[in-house]
Amino acid sequence: MQMVSAQEKVALEKRREELFKEQIDVQERIRKAAALGDLSENAEYHFAKEENRAIQHQLAELEAKLRNVAVVSNEHVPDDMVFLGHTVKLLDLSDDTEQLVRIVGDVQSPSADSDILPVSVNSPMGEALMKARVGETIRVKAPRGTLEFRILEIVQ
Repeated sequence: MQMVSAQEKVALEKRREELFKEQIDVQERIRKAAALGDLSENAEYHFAKEENRAIQHQLAELEAKLRNVAVVSNEHVPDDMVFLGHTVKLLDLSDDTEQLVRIVGDVQSPSADSDILPVSVNSPMGEALMKARVGETIRVKAPRGTLEFRILEIVQ
């Protein structure tokens, strides 16, 4: 079982619905292209078939993920304790820079359009952050050595 927050599970289910809608559109394009006749030289037909296979592959992966997740609630977690689903402001003690990280489950895909760095709950940083409290200094073993961060606040 992989742990996810309730919001992550909702996002996964939303993505599944989007893929179902895309698949319906692609299958309609396949039917229209097939109705044009000779399929051996019908590029639109072959492109739509390939796109349909890709969507089916994504759906199969997503369904497998959804079957193997456990939703973890943070309702009874103290307000100053970092837990799955929280966004945390950290101070890097090596250079006094601040950064925002969000503790995510293993099935969460990184979002490139965000200023918040997703950190897997099972990564070295995720393990160090889980159940740490605001004001504490955590140590993260990384390939380039041990990194130290102070937890400034829980943003969400």
